[in-house]
Amino acid sequence: MGTNKNIMSKIKRALISLSDKQNLKPLLNCLKKYNIQIISSGGTFKAIKKLKFKCIEVSDFTNSPEILDGRVKTLHPKIHAGILNKRKNKRHKQELKKNSFENIDLVIVNFYPFEETLKNTKNHNKIIENIDVGGPTMVRAAAKNYNDVTVITSTDQYEELINEINLNKGSTTIEFRKKMSKHAFTETAHYDSLISNYFNKITNDSFPKRKVFSANIIDKLRYGENPHQMSAIYSSNGLNLNQLSGKQLSYNNLNDIFAALTISKSLPNNCGVVIVKHANPCGVSIKKDQVECYKSALASDPISAFGGIVSCNFKVNSKLALELNKIFLEVIIANGFDTGALKILKKKKNLRLIDADQFKLNESYKINSHNGALLIQNEDLVQFKPRDFKIVSKLKPSSSQMKNLIFAFNVCRYVKSNAIVLAHNNSTVGIGSGQPSRLDSCQIAINKMKKFVNPDEDIVAASDAFFPFVDGIEKLVQSGVSAVIQPAGSIRDKEIIKFANETETILVFSKTRHFRH
Repeated sequence: MGTNKNIMSKIKRALISLSDKQNLKPLLNCLKKYNIQIISSGGTFKAIKKLKFKCIEVSDFTNSPEILDGRVKTLHPKIHAGILNKRKNKRHKQELKKNSFENIDLVIVNFYPFEETLKNTKNHNKIIENIDVGGPTMVRAAAKNYNDVTVITSTDQYEELINEINLNKGSTTIEFRKKMSKHAFTETAHYDSLISNYFNKITNDSFPKRKVFSANIIDKLRYGENPHQMSAIYSSNGLNLNQLSGKQLSYNNLNDIFAALTISKSLPNNCGVVIVKHANPCGVSIKKDQVECYKSALASDPISAFGGIVSCNFKVNSKLALELNKIFLEVIIANGFDTGALKILKKKKNLRLIDADQFKLNESYKINSHNGALLIQNEDLVQFKPRDFKIVSKLKPSSSQMKNLIFAFNVCRYVKSNAIVLAHNNSTVGIGSGQPSRLDSCQIAINKMKKFVNPDEDIVAASDAFFPFVDGIEKLVQSGVSAVIQPAGSIRDKEIIKFANETETILVFSKTRHFRH
């Protein structure tokens, strides 16, 4: 086997240093089977000895003690020369012999749990002590020298390693080593990205000279927005979504799910229903009764809701489940489902049910990619209170009108620009989205309101940006709108205020714009 170019010489010596010590026994049995000498240190050495396998401690191998509270143990020329030397290089062989160094053919290392430490503590000193130095150094060395050395960085790779060694009677192929090397460099890059981003965070550097991103694959999707596009989903900290039933989620499903959750999780605690189609809300309500809340959201645009996604910011009960089952939906999201609701909804085998109880909005970055360039911004998650707004009309809103204005404006930020949201009684009654002309968005919202709901009083309107001309707010008032909220900033603000006063319309300036292109 040693004559085959694809097979390395028999593994004679392995170095094992692990933070995660799971599933060690099958690996050790394999190494023992082929008389592979094991070197280890610290807790890993103790774990191997406890399992009654022979092992040489690193300090005995190097004839150098662990020092600096374990910060220095594998950082030694005998370790790194043993890993990095080229086995077919005569000068390397001579230098090893001169220094009484020996080859290390297999490196099995996983790193200090820096990522877990970040999740579990804010103690800076603890975080710093969980930055691994020796582990990544050995891994990079072994990965660089993949022609001669095998590197393993995860317990998930043990089974594959064991199969490879057994298949090749104590050796590994160049293809296997190259594959493991690729994984190793990815692992070190990911690890360093976590550290880099941590330091950017504690130094308040949101946009450093070099921005590093890292994420783990969650799933390879069947295709992207269209069948000819490949796609996958990645996440840096998991999705926090639990699919309980239905078909595999598609790219479009996930895009809509995130749009729906971004809206529903912005609503008051355990309150609200959002219906989304093509990443745009077509109905939102925050009424207290579950069924009434859903029906009000649905009434906003029942045609667009067909084949859409419903997100409930509460646990779904059986009564609501019966209503949800009356129309075709792709996905239903909720903060859990009671037993009766699940029984009802699972009758539709393809209907995807998502438990999003653990899903939380956070201050993550929003990223758009364009031909290799990245546009990055933080998410628009600002929370409003009445004192944040300025009432500029002579007529003042009642408490219920102000509540509806705030509700409409909150929804408006999640509607594709130009965006107009009409609301009545804690529910949307018309949404105009994605138009180059704000006037067109006004007309679409009005048309939907008149077609589906047609309330006769207390209609409020929200605009994601200012009205550049009076014509937009004029169209809304003519349709029955009695109160409008919009950001200020137009050169015609005074004209718009004048129009509001002349028509006895309540006008509120939000002072905050909410474009969503």
